[in-house]
Amino acid sequence: MPNGWIILDKPLGLGSTAGVSAVKRALREGGYPKLKVGHGGTLDPLATGVLPIAMGEATKLAGRMLDSDKCYDFTIAFGEETDSLDLEGTLIATSDVRPTMEAIRAILPTFTGAIAQVPPAFSALKVDGKRAYDLARAGESVDLESRQVTIRALSIRRPCEGATVGEVTLTAQVSKGTYIRSLARDIAHALGTVGHVTMLRRTKAGPFRLDQAISLDILMEKAKARALEDVTLPIRTALDDIPALALTPEQARLLHNGQVLTGIAAQGGLHLALNGETPLALVEVLDGNVRTVRRFNL
Repeated sequence: MPNGWIILDKPLGLGSTAGVSAVKRALREGGYPKLKVGHGGTLDPLATGVLPIAMGEATKLAGRMLDSDKCYDFTIAFGEETDSLDLEGTLIATSDVRPTMEAIRAILPTFTGAIAQVPPAFSALKVDGKRAYDLARAGESVDLESRQVTIRALSIRRPCEGATVGEVTLTAQVSKGTYIRSLARDIAHALGTVGHVTMLRRTKAGPFRLDQAISLDILMEKAKARALEDVTLPIRTALDDIPALALTPEQARLLHNGQVLTGIAAQGGLHLALNGETPLALVEVLDGNVRTVRRFNL
């Protein structure tokens, strides 16, 4: 039973939910037992790249993935702003101003660190119980509050030549809740013009990288060969930032039965409890006591 992670290189036009459906279909094609499947972070249909799909016991870690940092490459086209801040939307503003590469380099440090950001109207955030994108598509005015996000790194990926440039491709490492489309809008405004995202590719989500991602074609090939294990990463791959806590078989039995372990010599905080190489649970260590936070049934 393939408990673990499949990292999809999500193609253009496919939603995150459709990515989950593709893995479910692959499991059926391969004759695998029915498993719970979920994704570890929404990716817009117009975006491509790293989409972690959790299977079986790995779905218990999906919440941690949602909270993790993400890395993106994205292109801002200057001169036109759309209501969705990407290629899909309707044109709402234009500008003849085109920035220089020097101006872009100079402005990027002001968008690094903790910044205030207003999410796009076309987002899944709820306003009075309704999705913002549903209200926006219905032509209603959507007012979303500014929120603080963190841009951990922001750099130019592909510089352009010329006195002024019509577009620029950037690389960003961002915290949970950051909207790249809003970042592109705000960068364009700070440069005295308008802009929208024409390319968005996620290159990293938490510990998962683009070089670990597979295409939908490879996914189905492996499924038909009943070899999904070849492209399934272990559960603990999502916990590379969590120290391991090795337990004896007796300690593992007690923990599995819901008991609190005492007298454990380990640094306080979150750990991954292991019985040999098998993940048992996410546990919290406090004053030598070990309590289960999330148990794995492996």
